[in-house]
Amino acid sequence: MHTTVAIIGAGPTGLLLAGDLASAGIPVTVFERRSETSNLTRAFGVHARTLELLDARGLADGLTAEGARVRRLRLFDGIRLDLSLLPSRFPYLLITPQYRVENALAERAQKAGAEFRHGARLTGLRQDADRVTLDFADGDPVTADYVVGADGVRSTVRQSLGLPFPGKAVLTSIMLADVRLASPPEDVLAVDAVGDAFAMVAPFGDGWYRIFAWNRDNQVDDRTPVTLDEIRAVTGRVHGTDFGITESRWMSRFHSDERQAPRYRVGRVFLAGDAAHVHSPAGGQGMNTGMQDAANLAWKLTAAVQGWAPAGLLDTYEAERHPVGRMVLRSSGALIRAAMIHSAVGRRARNTLGRVLLGLPPVARRAAGVVSGVGITYPGMPRATDVTLRDGSRLYQALRAGRHVLITDQTFEGYADRLLVTAPEAGTGDATLVRPDGYVAWRGPAGEAPAAVHRFLS
Repeated sequence: MHTTVAIIGAGPTGLLLAGDLASAGIPVTVFERRSETSNLTRAFGVHARTLELLDARGLADGLTAEGARVRRLRLFDGIRLDLSLLPSRFPYLLITPQYRVENALAERAQKAGAEFRHGARLTGLRQDADRVTLDFADGDPVTADYVVGADGVRSTVRQSLGLPFPGKAVLTSIMLADVRLASPPEDVLAVDAVGDAFAMVAPFGDGWYRIFAWNRDNQVDDRTPVTLDEIRAVTGRVHGTDFGITESRWMSRFHSDERQAPRYRVGRVFLAGDAAHVHSPAGGQGMNTGMQDAANLAWKLTAAVQGWAPAGLLDTYEAERHPVGRMVLRSSGALIRAAMIHSAVGRRARNTLGRVLLGLPPVARRAAGVVSGVGITYPGMPRATDVTLRDGSRLYQALRAGRHVLITDQTFEGYADRLLVTAPEAGTGDATLVRPDGYVAWRGPAGEAPAAVHRFLS
């Protein structure tokens, strides 16, 4: 069997990538070791930048209609981050289980023609100048022009490339439990810390709640069973109530690492999502960062397969996304370490400093931009804000075509297979070229647009 692009892993990262490639007419096959989907997932928050990317794929409105919106993100001891300040159509954190995001992405990918092979456990890969050969535990080898490893923290793709995954465990013995509550919290997302423990309560939306909890005084092996009494005790200690936990349908433990691969590309093989970087759970940025990796890589792979990629375009995936992964490691790590401060004096200093800094509008806006992803830019390429176009539609609706978008009030012809031309709401004499992943490639006088388009799209 041969496929143009093979994606290893059917989590949110792999699914978004598969949908983008298939929508562009690229033959793509997703290989997933699980034989069926599961709702036992850890991520619950979809940040504003990820919602913008989902909007550019026609999926955001369906998810926001079902999820709950958090406009002020509680960090610890009453310190809150105001997300309503974000310059976005989505000035909030959307609380919705990861499996709902996966279901929407999977449906899109399948409708676009992506193939799925479940129960496919990759054992290794090898590559030459022309193709990659994949070996699976069951079945014949598969060849592909390109391979993307979106297969998580224990990535077989990364290991087959011989890449290290330096870092360390930042938290051990984090407890997970799906429970019913007799007295649910008033806040959509209940999260707090007391220095030696933290607990977060998030709704599934069907009467069940996921609790993430950690207790400094009980650090045990991940294989140690979790008890409902342990969940009640830690939740009550942090929040002053256990919210009337009545029953559980599932409980487990895991540890949280901070790690990053030194490279995201080796020849024809790429890493994305948790295969490339893993972070502490603070800020809920893991799933979001992976999906943003996929949006960055998808259009570049499309350009390479279709034969119009400018020289070095595939290398810009690592150049742009590796620094973002490093930044998320630092920001999420700073949050979790602040939450874990043990001494009363240290916590008072943290709370005082936090309230002062987040009381300053420029600092508050920057912090919200970092956590939400809205503040992420690439060198010389800022994020494109959603603007109204002359026909009454929005920029991110125009991006649903999966092509670059040129906003200009002048006539422009050419590159129709990779460029959508549209008019601004009001003529300014300027033009803007927006990449398929929602970043501004170029902005300048409309008369210079032909040269700019030629430079970026050929």
